[in-house]
Amino acid sequence: MNPLFIEIPERIETERLVLRMPRPGDGEKVNEAIRHSIHELRNWLGFAQSLPTVEETELNTREAHSKFLSREALRYLVFEKETGEFVGSSGFHNIRWEMPKVELGYWMDTRMSGKGLMTEAVGALTQFALSDLGCVRVEIQCEKENLKSRGLAERLGFDLEGILRNEDLSVDGKRLTDTYIYAKVRG
Repeated sequence: MNPLFIEIPERIETERLVLRMPRPGDGEKVNEAIRHSIHELRNWLGFAQSLPTVEETELNTREAHSKFLSREALRYLVFEKETGEFVGSSGFHNIRWEMPKVELGYWMDTRMSGKGLMTEAVGALTQFALSDLGCVRVEIQCEKENLKSRGLAERLGFDLEGILRNEDLSVDGKRLTDTYIYAKVRG
């Protein structure tokens, strides 16, 4: 089946959160979170190696909107339901619709950390992928040193399937890193 025919909700709600597709105009709010979180994000994410301008972040959110509609990638922006505060971003990339399987990524505004919000968001997206999308596999990849990301995967019951040693360069390009591969599979 052509992925364009797959009905994917633009909005998912959990007990405390609203996850929704990025829309034009979201760049300023996302950029503000990146500015407040740049020192932590810089350790793990390529886009945070230098502080993006609001315009660059707006372009990125518009591209995410387009990729959502084309089913290339399914990024959701995460907001607290009660306050409307932006929490972070999570979603599916490296989608293989023919299987189907997805890789799940996430980052959050460090001002919102410690409340279990990203664990709630990623848990909801994992359940959505395995049940509604019919995925046979949901994968999380992260660097060995990214203990927060590893902890999230482990809290949600993902299995550590393997460690790829000296598999990649750190995002700053200065050292070799090990990649931890976690997965949840259906059945």
